[in-house]
Amino acid sequence: MTILIDQPELGVEAGVNKLDNADNELVLDGGFVVPQTNSFGHTFRDYHVESERQQGVENFYRTNHINQTSDFVKRMRTEYGKLNKMEMGIWECCELLNDVIDESDPDLDEPQIEHLLQTAEAIRKDYPNEDWMHLTGLIHDLGKVLLHPGFGELPQWAVVGDTFPVGCAFDKSIVHHKVAKGNNTTLPPAALFIIRYHSFYAMHKSGAYRHLMNEEDTENLKWLQIFNKYDLYSKSKVRIDVEKVKPYYLSLIEKYFPAKLRW
Repeated sequence: MTILIDQPELGVEAGVNKLDNADNELVLDGGFVVPQTNSFGHTFRDYHVESERQQGVENFYRTNHINQTSDFVKRMRTEYGKLNKMEMGIWECCELLNDVIDESDPDLDEPQIEHLLQTAEAIRKDYPNEDWMHLTGLIHDLGKVLLHPGFGELPQWAVVGDTFPVGCAFDKSIVHHKVAKGNNTTLPPAALFIIRYHSFYAMHKSGAYRHLMNEEDTENLKWLQIFNKYDLYSKSKVRIDVEKVKPYYLSLIEKYFPAKLRW
């Protein structure tokens, strides 16, 4: 995968996990405390534990795996590659996610805008000089606007959930195995890689499908693995003061994107 785009200098190397024996909590070198349980008191990404959300998550993935075919993906790429649905700013799209709850996520039942800000603010705290990562945290799930009527109101199985390749065999690491480039963003390739592949857990967590990667993918994977800790483990009931942080993220949107994007 090659994306021709201006590359800001990336100045922070990947952090490393370590174990704080006193508190029995994983801690990133940057200082982010990784909790041991999610909002429901279960371990993260546990798709087998009995919980109030588990049955719904399992049903979601059953429908997802049946319907996400090569033909469907080709049709969607053609349809949404036109970028003719509407023009809208990044922050406006974030606000559209106020009413979206991801049916595939066993760890969170808060509106998606809460998750976006939790992720972005956690990264901002540990990597204050990497503003492109802060913005990536804010926009990494904006594809979920495809659930909104103005963007086609696709079903959840077509939009959310773990990513996997179509047209080849399912790897056993896949759960329940039984738009930026076209808008002239100046975000670095690592940011676009994160946005596209952050839900591809079979690849970046389990190591499947690495034979499909090139050298650029391998380099960008280092940043994705940093990002994933914040995407996954920042999910909590802690609320972010949206109005307080909004001016900062509006400044980043203005820096890295045109005023209005075509969707």
